[in-house]
Amino acid sequence: MSQPITVRAALAAFLAQNGFSTDAYDAPTVEIPFGPFTVKLPNSDGRKRIVRLHDLHHVTTAYGTDLAGEAEIGAWELRAGCTNVAGYVYNLMAVALGLFVAPLRTWRAFRAARGATTLYRLGVDYDALLAMPVATLRAKMGVPPGGVASQAARLHAAAPPRAA
Repeated sequence: MSQPITVRAALAAFLAQNGFSTDAYDAPTVEIPFGPFTVKLPNSDGRKRIVRLHDLHHVTTAYGTDLAGEAEIGAWELRAGCTNVAGYVYNLMAVALGLFVAPLRTWRAFRAARGATTLYRLGVDYDALLAMPVATLRAKMGVPPGGVASQAARLHAAAPPRAA
């Protein structure tokens, strides 16, 4: 019988698929791709506090990192519970964009968060989260066993090409 996948392993796979790195969590700036454009913003202390957990939300919900996926995770986080200004700002920007690129998916993500809670609200130690099986974390958050995404996760435009 195989061991359940840990959040640490799932996060490593998520980061690798997207060409992301944990180094970016504490970088002085953050680059946010919007289709063919990239916006460079200061990586505020508020964003630094939430970005690690935001990525774990991608892992648990199974929403992608393309524009529609970020809109979905933004809507989900808004309903499930933001706790700081940076979370509200980034999520509201994502949802606003989502209302143009994927309005139905954005609305469904908002609805899917009913009864769920974000890691921002749970207050569990980050290292403890990484050691958990993904299924355990989903249960703690009120997320169904397979996540809540209605479509397969798509990657952002700058993600590395997938191996054939």
